[in-house]
Amino acid sequence: MQLAQRLDRISEPQTIKMAKLSRELKSQGLDVIDLSLGEPDFRTPQHICDAAVQAMADGYTKYTPVAGIPELRQAVCTKLKRDNGLDYLPENIVVSTGAKQSLANAVLSLINPGDEAIIPTPYWVTYAALVSLSEGKPIFIHCGIESDFKLSAEKLAAAITDKTRLFIFSSPCNPTGSVYTREELAALVAVFEKHPNITIISDEIYEYINYNGQHESIAQFDSIKERVVVVNGFSKGFAMTGWRLGYIAANKDLAQACEKLQAQFTSGTNSIAQRAAVAALLGDLTPSMAMVDAFKERKDYVIKNLARIDGIKINNPAGAFYAFPDISSFFGKTDGTSVMNTAEDVAMYLLHKGHVTVVDGAAFGSPNNIRISFATSMDNLIEATKRIKYALDLLK
Repeated sequence: MQLAQRLDRISEPQTIKMAKLSRELKSQGLDVIDLSLGEPDFRTPQHICDAAVQAMADGYTKYTPVAGIPELRQAVCTKLKRDNGLDYLPENIVVSTGAKQSLANAVLSLINPGDEAIIPTPYWVTYAALVSLSEGKPIFIHCGIESDFKLSAEKLAAAITDKTRLFIFSSPCNPTGSVYTREELAALVAVFEKHPNITIISDEIYEYINYNGQHESIAQFDSIKERVVVVNGFSKGFAMTGWRLGYIAANKDLAQACEKLQAQFTSGTNSIAQRAAVAALLGDLTPSMAMVDAFKERKDYVIKNLARIDGIKINNPAGAFYAFPDISSFFGKTDGTSVMNTAEDVAMYLLHKGHVTVVDGAAFGSPNNIRISFATSMDNLIEATKRIKYALDLLK
């Protein structure tokens, strides 16, 4: 059997690979602490689950409109106005099977072969894969720890060519936790205003997990709003990873294009989950805010203890639930058996020596770093940071 060449343009996400390795070692009886996946360890809030149960009791189990049920599309509009001051109509909203499908719909609807998409690094692993699947060309702009992993207007302007059609970024960012301020976004907008052919995909899935206060969306700037695709969902802020629900807010033409594409791939997403999502957006946000408080406590602990390890360089993330330390000082070192030449070597060493799963930063376009998720219990994090320190201290 001959497989399609497009498969050669992508690889298995490192996040999935490391989680799989963790499960395999656990099945062998090893006590492995998995810090690879970005999955909250909290249960979905009860009022959201109750709405799903009620939907089933009401027989709400049939096909749904491709773009989402009217109640949910309107609830998304209500949320965007309430939380972000953004005015959208239901015709601007497309609900999908997770924010990942929302991203895929948008990228596939926008990129032609040879088009360039600018992606600041570090970036979420799927962005570049989607551009490559669309036969476009990812253009990476390195953003280091010295700038808190954030892109400057000057770097953005220098990367734009006559082939640039798309810009993709996240705030709060996966994997760095960096959060753009309104002033920083305004500087980027000033560049985009000079290039009307560029569409901006703003991945805001970690919106609620913000430790510095108000979330700022780049869609708030009227001069470019029609060219912004806001991507969001329910996995992170509502602990609804398994429910598979995401959405976009975009101009009507792009929303219709995404709906057309989705009609061929999956049609409308899960009817029961959509009814639950209405309850999530319009119901009590107290459980979500309590999760954020817990994440901040975990973040403070992890960052403080990682910073105490000789050789680690780390920023203090303002959002999301990841630490993204620079571990390049360990390159060339050994425990007497294994030599650390890359971040992948360090990640595999921590797995086999410390029984802690992390993700190689090269997967996010930053080969000097590893990503550590603190979306797990404090007990796990206390033990995991001890193991990481023990293993790294052995390297000489």
